[in-house]
Amino acid sequence: MTVQAQKLRVIRLGHPVLRKIAEPVPEDLFDSGRLHNLAADLIHTMRLEEGVGLAAPQVAESLRLFAYWLPGEDEPEVEPTVVVNPEIRPVGEEMEEGWEGCLSIPGLRGLVPRYRRIKVKGRAVSGEPVSLTADGFHARVLQHEHDHLDGIVFLDRMTAMRSLAYEPEWEQYVLTAEDEDPETE
Repeated sequence: MTVQAQKLRVIRLGHPVLRKIAEPVPEDLFDSGRLHNLAADLIHTMRLEEGVGLAAPQVAESLRLFAYWLPGEDEPEVEPTVVVNPEIRPVGEEMEEGWEGCLSIPGLRGLVPRYRRIKVKGRAVSGEPVSLTADGFHARVLQHEHDHLDGIVFLDRMTAMRSLAYEPEWEQYVLTAEDEDPETE
């Protein structure tokens, strides 16, 4: 099935769909033109916006699906993927804090605790089962996108608002400080 993807408008914090629990994708939508189009549009929009994930609620579609990909910089590359009606459960209790931003909250970054390792079960757009285990950044991206399906944004998960920063200042002060080697000073 060939689909011509189009760029969708990413809604921002304050739009009521971002705070709603999204509806499960019904059986009759699997492998339909509507679901294939939405999946292609999510991937296309995510890539154009330079994000690593985009959930349907972020484009004002209150359905339980999201797109994601990993560029393969620090971890193995993951091609753009869409997961429908996902369920996530942690593997172990280990959590770690990491920096997150969001296409629906442009310009801000903050430290968010997430499970280090998770299992994901869901379905592909075709209806085929999807099952995977993710670690590190991969797990973080999946948890972030799954939160959107439950009306949760990364700000809700932050344990200390003191880390919240605008991206230019984050890049100038936080990333620069993380890159500096204390032994060379």
